[in-house]
Amino acid sequence: MQRVLILTFIPIIAIVLLGALVHYIGVQGFLFAWILNFMLMACVLAFTETLKSPLTSPYYNDKAWEHRGKIYESFGVNFFRKLLRWVGWEKLNKKSNPIEKNTKTLMQLHYRTKQSELGHSIIFGIVLGFTIFVAVKFGVFKSVWLFILNILLNLYPILLQRYNRPRIERAIVLSKRN
Repeated sequence: MQRVLILTFIPIIAIVLLGALVHYIGVQGFLFAWILNFMLMACVLAFTETLKSPLTSPYYNDKAWEHRGKIYESFGVNFFRKLLRWVGWEKLNKKSNPIEKNTKTLMQLHYRTKQSELGHSIIFGIVLGFTIFVAVKFGVFKSVWLFILNILLNLYPILLQRYNRPRIERAIVLSKRN
């Protein structure tokens, strides 16, 4: 019962925060786009952590068209990985989620890729909706920051999770053999 209440209140809180953000800052410019993305990240993270779904959908499976990650490499996912390392995200992430060399940790990492992809996909859709709204109502130029930050903060992380998951699955198979 408590879990259901929390899962109900998180979207309500997100809507209230979003209303305040729109009221006090407006929907145009870098500040709105930045705060919107990080506010949604906090709310979606709280939601997915509370939900704790097993995320067993076939959507998360490696697809033939992904060509073992080659398509993501052509979109520059390796450059994005280097960028994350350069800004310190990888070090921060490893500090909060250390990776040990055992199957259990690899399984948790595998689950986290699914959880992260789900969260970024939800945020991507919401921010895309705002991007389209701002582009139609105020002009395309006014939606540029929403577009750029949505690509950097949501689309590339989705691509990165899809790129890493099959590699982690192979490591799990090798770990189970040993």
